[in-house]
Amino acid sequence: MPAVTLRDIRERLRAHPYAVDALIAAGALVCILLGAATEPHGPDGQPRFAERDVTAQTALLATLSCGVLALRRRAPMPVLLLTSLVSVVALIAGSPGSASSSDRQASLVVAPVIALYTVSNTTDRRTSWQVGAVTVGALTAVAMIFGARPWYAQENLGVLAWTALAAAVGEAVRNRRAFVDAIRERAERAERTREEEARRRVAEERMRIARELHDVVAHHIALVNVQAGVASHVMDKRPDQAKQALAHVRDASRHALAELQTTVGLLRQSGESTAPTEPAPGLEVLQELVDGFRHAGLSVSVAAPALAPGAAPLSSAVDLTAYRVVQEALTNVQKHAGTGAFAQVRIRRDVEALDITVVDDGAGGGESAEGGAVEPVPDESGTAVPAAGGETGSGGHGLVGMRERAAALHGACETGPLPGGGFRVHVRLPLETTAPRKETPA
Repeated sequence: MPAVTLRDIRERLRAHPYAVDALIAAGALVCILLGAATEPHGPDGQPRFAERDVTAQTALLATLSCGVLALRRRAPMPVLLLTSLVSVVALIAGSPGSASSSDRQASLVVAPVIALYTVSNTTDRRTSWQVGAVTVGALTAVAMIFGARPWYAQENLGVLAWTALAAAVGEAVRNRRAFVDAIRERAERAERTREEEARRRVAEERMRIARELHDVVAHHIALVNVQAGVASHVMDKRPDQAKQALAHVRDASRHALAELQTTVGLLRQSGESTAPTEPAPGLEVLQELVDGFRHAGLSVSVAAPALAPGAAPLSSAVDLTAYRVVQEALTNVQKHAGTGAFAQVRIRRDVEALDITVVDDGAGGGESAEGGAVEPVPDESGTAVPAAGGETGSGGHGLVGMRERAAALHGACETGPLPGGGFRVHVRLPLETTAPRKETPA
């Protein structure tokens, strides 16, 4: 049989509060009757038990006063009022001039002491102080005025001490419980805040990974798609050109696999790594990116005085975002305008920000991977626009990713079709981020 610990007993008592109140009432009744039957001042100065008779009046008043204590949790104020009245009646109705009778009636103060503790423990501070002062003053005054002993007798001072102590202990217990509840609430709120912060960080990381995978895959797969379509179209008539297109497919797929391996490798790392946390390169390899599009049949011109030798290096975040913007914009031109289109990349840097602009003329051949014509695609507002460098239609994430990257650096992203045909992407990235800036819609 397992041993019953003190904690188990407390839990069981806490689960049955009204049974506890009944036990307290019974214990108070026993204490009152014992006090009424005890002679506090024996011949040798020691108290002597069962030396006095307990009158029927004392027993009746004690039973009434302790009986209502079983309701102290449900109605603390009425219980305090009733027990106090019983004690006052007992003190006043005691035999005048009889010290033993006065001592017997004084033992009834045990019940209002318990009730006063309950009131102080369950009400607010102001009520506790007011009710406590009235109860202590009333019971002490009645004991001093109507008692057979002098007002300064220790029995009268005992009434004062026990009632005041009950009010003070009840107030202290209530304050401690409120303090513990406040600490528990703060701990729960902090735990909720940590969970919300963890969910927010997970969502941000998911978005970052989604952007990286989109930028890595979309660029190379678009080139593979175009070159595979060219190879299929010219396989019979111009096998040498088909071989060249297949070579570009092989190169693009190899680069895609390499970048995917780098990305997945970073995601699989369990600890801190000394390797760069971003798998993508920066503007220092912009020429390689442009050459890949040129090999795919896209005409691209680059004007990037910001990348001239001797220029101050860009931060890694701005450098990566600028590279991804150019990559995604040219990929959209390749997908939507087709081969033969002309795209212009301009990168300008001033004191405050880096400006990236990619503009195409929308005049490509418009051939899809299967060699057919590219249909006009709707812009973000739903209006049909001639095939151009903007990624549109349902399910596209390129423009969304560019806006998210720009917003992450407190920059701005503007996209939209041009009046004379074509598409324009303009991103401005602050070199030193300050307050967040809103996106400017196209």
